[in-house]
Amino acid sequence: MVNSVAFFILATAICSSLFECHAMKVAVTGTTGRLGREAIQILSSDGVQTRCLLRHPIDSSVSPSIEKGATSSQIASYLSNLPGVSMVEGDATDLASCKDLVKGCDAVLSLHGPVRPPPLQSLFRLLPETDPKHSKSVNYVAVQNLIDAAKECKTCKRIVRVTGKGEEPKQFFTVLINMLGHMAKGWNYEGEQLLRTSDVDYTIIRPGVMGKDDIPSEKVLALVDNGQDLPVTPVTHSIIAGLCVECLDYPNAARSTLTAMNVEAGTGEDSYAPLLAKVKSDTKKFPTSLIDEHKKAARNGAAILATVMAALLSGAVAILKSVGGILMGLTIQKS
Repeated sequence: MVNSVAFFILATAICSSLFECHAMKVAVTGTTGRLGREAIQILSSDGVQTRCLLRHPIDSSVSPSIEKGATSSQIASYLSNLPGVSMVEGDATDLASCKDLVKGCDAVLSLHGPVRPPPLQSLFRLLPETDPKHSKSVNYVAVQNLIDAAKECKTCKRIVRVTGKGEEPKQFFTVLINMLGHMAKGWNYEGEQLLRTSDVDYTIIRPGVMGKDDIPSEKVLALVDNGQDLPVTPVTHSIIAGLCVECLDYPNAARSTLTAMNVEAGTGEDSYAPLLAKVKSDTKKFPTSLIDEHKKAARNGAAILATVMAALLSGAVAILKSVGGILMGLTIQKS
């Protein structure tokens, strides 16, 4: 009886030790962004150890909050208090920071993105590509840093990266975003290609327009693989964050490019589970690079915009002259 009890205790201890050794640990970038904060809350509630990259230290003087309107400092403070969540100070554009973040992790959720710049700064290309705030640094260099960090740490088997549609450089909204966002679309695609040509398994997610929360939620989810297209629709940050986390449970989603949109209520799925189960790895031959095409389209767009603005300004000046002439004529008549 004593031997049986001892064996049971030993077996339990071994199993517990094995479980702890294999408990998933996930790294997250874009910690205080709308997508990052949602993903971190999901991971924490699932009992997943989560390491979050944060550019600034936690400010103990602020009140933790996750409510709409909360500052990034308040959000960071709130997230840092969640079970299983730890903060790593650094920046995704810095390789050493990425190595520190990914250390001992099984996967990375790459949910960071560039801060929206002043329109004229981007339009006139006033910010050098080497600046950490430039889209090249954020959407391309940072992705390479995460790949290098994952390779070095040995334990990281998957990088999940959220991007967007970027294979049509001349598409109107692509041109507009590139013009006003330091070539964000173009560098997002180049970052995707870094993942596709790396030895690290990836899942690239191209979501619809994130922002609205008051959209239908019953049987509206749609997901296609191999970089296929779906009509662009609004999607919520929480749904896409859930997809980022959930795809880690599907080995078949490795080395795949997924497009996630909503469809008419009743024609889609309630959850991503049945859709993820059907996902296959990429077989499509993606263009090696599109950055030159993106830059050319943005330059042409800027030239057209300048021409239109010049025409409008010229028209406004002509109207003002005409109005001025009429007013002057009326003044002369009265006198």
